[in-house]
Amino acid sequence: MTGLYLAGLLVSIAGLLVLDLRLKVFLFAAPRRAAVVLLVGVAGFLAWDLAGVGLGIFFEGRNDLLVGVDLAPDVPLEEVFFLLLLCLSAMEAFLLAQRLLQRRTPAEGRR
Repeated sequence: MTGLYLAGLLVSIAGLLVLDLRLKVFLFAAPRRAAVVLLVGVAGFLAWDLAGVGLGIFFEGRNDLLVGVDLAPDVPLEEVFFLLLLCLSAMEAFLLAQRLLQRRTPAEGRR
């Protein structure tokens, strides 16, 4: 099924955005800063991917789940959305864990 992987990535990103909207952890807490962080993260990982492709380490392979659009040799369109999902989930998890630890720390000091 062509495009199934991209659809899964978009559903996952949408789910993270809904959680972020509800909890105001990352993107909806500081939109400009979050956009810069996401842009730098995705660009850094894309550079990593391009270097890996250039060295012959990474390759696309053929898969019926991809839409078939390549941004560069062996770099499918879905890679950008995967990297966005990766960076978004990492930042939300980190900031949510930080928030939870900050809430927990003052309560422990009152004992």
